[in-house]
Amino acid sequence: MLKFDSLNKYQSPERKPATRLSSPPSGWSVIDRPTPVDEEDDGLIYEDEEDEFGLPSIANFQSKKAKNNRLSMLEYGTDLERTSSAPNLLVPSTSRHERSSSFDIAEERNPLSYPSARRIEGKILRPQYKEVLSDPANSLHLIRHPPLSSDASAKQVETHNTRISRINKFKRILQTSTVSLPELRSAAWSGIPEEVRAMTWQLLLGYLPAQSERRITTLDRKRKEYLDGVRQAFGEGSAAHRNYNSSGLASNSSYTNGRGRGLDEALWHQIVIDVPRTNPHIPLYQYEATQRSLERILYVWSLRHPASGYVQGINDLATPFWQVFLAVYITDSNIERGMDPGQLPKQVLDAVEADTFWCLSKLLDGIQDNYIVAQPGIHRQVAALRNLTARIDDRLARHFEEENVEYMQFSFRWMNCLLMREFSMRSIIRMWDTYLAEEDGFSQFHLYVCAAFLVKWSDQLMKMNFQEILMFLQALPTRDWTEKDIELLLSEAFIWQSLFRGSRAHLRNSSTSSVVTGSLGPPG
Repeated sequence: MLKFDSLNKYQSPERKPATRLSSPPSGWSVIDRPTPVDEEDDGLIYEDEEDEFGLPSIANFQSKKAKNNRLSMLEYGTDLERTSSAPNLLVPSTSRHERSSSFDIAEERNPLSYPSARRIEGKILRPQYKEVLSDPANSLHLIRHPPLSSDASAKQVETHNTRISRINKFKRILQTSTVSLPELRSAAWSGIPEEVRAMTWQLLLGYLPAQSERRITTLDRKRKEYLDGVRQAFGEGSAAHRNYNSSGLASNSSYTNGRGRGLDEALWHQIVIDVPRTNPHIPLYQYEATQRSLERILYVWSLRHPASGYVQGINDLATPFWQVFLAVYITDSNIERGMDPGQLPKQVLDAVEADTFWCLSKLLDGIQDNYIVAQPGIHRQVAALRNLTARIDDRLARHFEEENVEYMQFSFRWMNCLLMREFSMRSIIRMWDTYLAEEDGFSQFHLYVCAAFLVKWSDQLMKMNFQEILMFLQALPTRDWTEKDIELLLSEAFIWQSLFRGSRAHLRNSSTSSVVTGSLGPPG
């Protein structure tokens, strides 16, 4: 957790890495990095004076407002109850939370069981899902454009035609025998139509081969490799290993004692505590099938990356992939509500899960320094954000300095979760279109997005004191942001990146923050 020392400086939030298995599952390579030293769990009592990243919570500010003691507000504990989402931070948390004993849900859950689905009408599996499973390019032939009503306005007609034109542009790129990645990046920068988003993301991440003749065999091999890894991670030496049926699924019997499973108990415990609290405002993530899938993804990824293991925040980063890839197999892509993935055939969920695992791995490969011990990547980004803000808006930077506002106090979460707590899932997915189109989008361009995001609120922040600033930045009013708002933010970030990336010294000029951006970005 963040600790306030006599020099008025912040240290990284203290992390308790989970214990590692003595050896990785056979056949799986492990990233060759130092293994963190184990620390004991002392049965700590959690207080709601902070969020799960050790940053001061809204409830803490409100309870200590009368005391007017800034230092006491920054005495942080060790761990905490998770806040659900930025708009709900004003709701006071419950009083105290004590970590449950070893024989809790983390012990009892059967991680390989296939949950019973809740049958809900309205979301329909594509009849051609088997063709899409074998080759995502087959989904391009299934795109249908609903006709406009006869009384559609001229603006509606123009919007409709523009959308069809963009979809056809992506189809032309994606249907070539060898996809041109530069051309695809150029088109994706301004947003990807949802009908072609999953395939485009997989290509831009390097998971899906650009050569069409390699696509089917590569997908089949990678998906089998992931599922084999799941069986090995959860099955060897455990009850699950004995309960497998011929299809590779475990029976629905629950564990009565997790000690004999062969799992990394501390790691598994933290994951199953966090996953049910992931996107609590979106019904899709409250279904058992969704949660079991995310648990397996995070657990297997953590085993392969012992230098970091599972760190809170990585659970958030898996969800855009999972949601976008699931939508490929459903006729109605608006699946956040009313769609129980447990209704789907096993091979569909297996493919969504495997594709999510590999794409999450690709993303995290570029920002793993954010999650290893001491989190040096986040330290660098926070320091860079402070310097960049001074160049863009010197007046705001000086105000923060006068109010003793440390950037780590509010931007740690921005870097750790890539702003996923600040925006809706729909907005995040649109942002990731551009991130994937940018070179080093998640590690470099994200910094400029954060700077543009902070400077956007400059006028309001200039009128606030220390306490008000932190309260405001933890509950930013972005719930009603539209795609246009996100695109404007990305355009502003593109300006700052064009001006400042790779430069060592610039004149500080607060007037530059008023540059009119219009529709900026790479041509495409």
